[in-house]
Amino acid sequence: MIVSVTAILLCQLLGEALARGLALPAPGPVIGMALMLGLLALRPWLAPTLPREITNGELESASKTILAHLSLLFVPAGVGVVQNLDLIARHGLGLAIALVVSTVLALTTTAFVFSFTSRLLGEAADTNGSPP
Repeated sequence: MIVSVTAILLCQLLGEALARGLALPAPGPVIGMALMLGLLALRPWLAPTLPREITNGELESASKTILAHLSLLFVPAGVGVVQNLDLIARHGLGLAIALVVSTVLALTTTAFVFSFTSRLLGEAADTNGSPP
C-alpha cells in the first residue's frame, strides 16, 4: 500500500514540478494524473521494471481506498470558506453570478463539443461505408 500511495504522490509531484518548471498552463495535479494514466497504459511493458505492488493490483486498491475517503480532503476547503465568510458576504452576489455563468458556459461548451464530435464521427462512419 505504501509503494502504491508513493507512486500516486510521485506522479502528482512530478506533474506539479513540470507545470511550475515549464510554466505550463495546466495544473500540476492534472499533469500528474496524465502521467499516472501513461504509467498505467505502459504497465504491461514496464512490468519487469516496476515494483510488484504496481503490477499486482495494489495500486487499484490504494486508489479505491483514497477515493472512499475523498470527502476528508474537502475539510480544509470548508474551513477556508468558514474563515472567509466576511469576504463571501461582501462579494456573494458576484461569486454567485460567476458560479452560474461559468456553469452555463461549461455545459454549453460540452454540448457543442459533443454535438460536433458526434457529427464528425457520424460523417466518418458514412464515408467508410459502415453504418453509424
